[in-house]
Amino acid sequence: MSATNITHVITLDKLGKDDVEKVGGKNASLGEMIGHLSELGVSVPGGFATTSDAFNQFLTETGLLNKINDELNRLDVNDVVKLAETGKKIRGWIIEQELPQDLEAAIRKQFEIMSGGDDIAVAVRSSATAEDLPDASFAGQQETYLNIRGIDNVLIAIKEAFSSLYNDRAISYRVHQGFEHAGVALSAGVQRMVRSETGAAGVMFTLDTESGFDEVVFITSSYGLGEMVVQGAVNPDEFYLSKALLAEGRPAVVRRNLGSKHRKMIYGDEGSTAKSVREVDVDKKERNQFSLTTDELTELAKQALVIEKHYGQPMDIEWAKDGDTGEIFIVQARPETVKSREDRNVMESYTISSANAKIVCEGRSIGQRIGAGKVRVVNDLSEMDKVEDGDVLVSDMTDPDWEPVMKRASAIITNRGGRTCHAAIIARELGVPAIVGCGNATELLTDGMAVTASCAEGDTGFIYEGILDFGMHSNSIDAMPEIGFKIMMNVANPDRAFTFAQIPNEGIGLARLEFIINRMIGVHPKALLNMNTLPREITQAINERIAGYASPVDFYVDKLVEGISTLAVAFRDKPVIVRMSDFKSNEYANLIGGKLYEPSEENPMLGFRGASRYVSDNFRDCFELECRALKRVRNEMGLTNVKIMIPFVRTTEEARQVVELLEKNGLKRGENSLELIMMCELPTNALLADEFLQYFDGFSIGSNDLTQLTLGLDRDSGIVSHLFDERDPAVKKLLTMAIQECRKQGKYVGICGQGPSDHPDLASWLMEQGIDSVSLNPDSVLDTWFFVSDVTPEHQK
Repeated sequence: MSATNITHVITLDKLGKDDVEKVGGKNASLGEMIGHLSELGVSVPGGFATTSDAFNQFLTETGLLNKINDELNRLDVNDVVKLAETGKKIRGWIIEQELPQDLEAAIRKQFEIMSGGDDIAVAVRSSATAEDLPDASFAGQQETYLNIRGIDNVLIAIKEAFSSLYNDRAISYRVHQGFEHAGVALSAGVQRMVRSETGAAGVMFTLDTESGFDEVVFITSSYGLGEMVVQGAVNPDEFYLSKALLAEGRPAVVRRNLGSKHRKMIYGDEGSTAKSVREVDVDKKERNQFSLTTDELTELAKQALVIEKHYGQPMDIEWAKDGDTGEIFIVQARPETVKSREDRNVMESYTISSANAKIVCEGRSIGQRIGAGKVRVVNDLSEMDKVEDGDVLVSDMTDPDWEPVMKRASAIITNRGGRTCHAAIIARELGVPAIVGCGNATELLTDGMAVTASCAEGDTGFIYEGILDFGMHSNSIDAMPEIGFKIMMNVANPDRAFTFAQIPNEGIGLARLEFIINRMIGVHPKALLNMNTLPREITQAINERIAGYASPVDFYVDKLVEGISTLAVAFRDKPVIVRMSDFKSNEYANLIGGKLYEPSEENPMLGFRGASRYVSDNFRDCFELECRALKRVRNEMGLTNVKIMIPFVRTTEEARQVVELLEKNGLKRGENSLELIMMCELPTNALLADEFLQYFDGFSIGSNDLTQLTLGLDRDSGIVSHLFDERDPAVKKLLTMAIQECRKQGKYVGICGQGPSDHPDLASWLMEQGIDSVSLNPDSVLDTWFFVSDVTPEHQK
């Protein structure tokens, strides 16, 4: 094509998703959204893009094309030192050259039309023709320049964008993905800036980035320009919203995590690429607040769903909120290319032996794998060659330029960064476990130190001292055999709910509220109810925990709502049986402020716990907070798959009192389909099953307590632990009584104790007795399922 016939620039509103070859994936996507989604509520700033033809003309007319290709053909990208030298040389060649006159004239003309003669700020974004494809993310491979002002600075930024096609990471990534260098061109998008320096910005995915669970929108957010989040230079706020609840118009936020947000990027003093932005500290008051309101989160998530529906696949979206007007804009959207491509019929899980291991530091987990090796602290790009195969790469933050060395690492640890930054995306793509946002990992971890990095334990990733034993298990779940009862799961940790939901199951048979209290709250409810009377040091510790929430009590209730609703959304169309808190007094005492309110008991296992605690005068107000949370989850959020379970009910009088107390707090049995389940875990519960069942809709058998109380054992005592066996004849007799009475009354009966997880033969025996469901620990579901299938009579399948 001759230069006279080249289209040099195209306005974004004239582009669509089929124009990737013309303007690259990023700019084609912006045009697609402007043209098709604006009327559906998706706001995208306007602008224009240079074309791939214009880029190729630039390289050809200047003689750079052959020069660059000759240089790259001689390069071994695994030689990171040579890679850095070559990339720097090529980028220098491009920046030194003048743009062709006709290309420069077209850019000047279009910028004049766009600005209307005003001094506007624009973003200049790189968009490669092999970028943002469904099977290759190219995340962060090229550069973005923000707050560029004046046409001369725009022209410079466009040349720098052109040169970024030859960033070290981009060169290496193309080779590893099988793309020819000469077959990739670059388009520069010039787009009106969103003034998020006074607002907030971030990234959102239309699935959970760690598990691939696709019924939520995952949003990260921090103050200022979005590059801080994208680059991994800040620990952002994190939010999850349920797609189903958004569609129903109900409260949809199921999780909030407050990020540190220590710094933000704002406009610089000049509009040149060198000084267009600068970083400043964020005020402590702002750091201790969430950067988005519930209404803003809802608006963002709705835009994400419109985009996902239009493209027909999970999406990775960058957004910005104008702090002056409050408007929210979409500035990029591309296909998600890691989790959406995984085989959902293969379950891969990692387990680790960490019981007595020392935790050196912790952060946000990326992926769900485990890696171990010797620490290699890297301060900047010049030290990349220090990292050898199998090392644990430790740095303040990583840059996508580090991709060539990231693939060598067994794990990646950083001080800064969130789960949606480019480095995190690349780590997932490479299959390397990463723990980001640790704060001070580079101080705590030293060169040569042996560590194990575990991302297999939930949202929090742990770095353990030493090389620990860990294993990986892989199972195919595409054709699970039929069995004679339902297998449910015991799920204690909401962090892992989205992962566990993908294991074959019939719901949650036991969700422990005390685990949510311990893990997500950490404060005794009495202390939150009595903040004005607490010692200063306890008040200070609590204030650090409750940052971002309206009041101490709101923090407690909101966190319970988050934990419960996360479980309920993960298992939306299946029952989720939530057991009210069952801490013993010594366990409650370990919470912040707990020692001020808990009695000292000789045997807490048999003391102030369960129903006795709920109906007592000095704990009733705490129990009412639990009720408030469950009422919100069921009645306001509409998650009526949640059932309530009451533990450790000693007498039928206690049963009556608890049921009345629940009703008093808006949780009436039978209303709004509410079912009440009782833990059958005392011998008296089985012996008087017919009487207890008058107050409840069924039993969930707690085999742990039932066994120890039947056999007179302390299950925590190593001296008599060899006698603890749920298959003891006396225990089995009580199990039979409970099951038979439930079946006689036509009520639910399941088991949620440890027994069936440890002994698959017990699960088979329970099936023979006619139990409705067996609730297992997630790691034993598949093994037990296959074991029971082998012994299930054909007529029961």
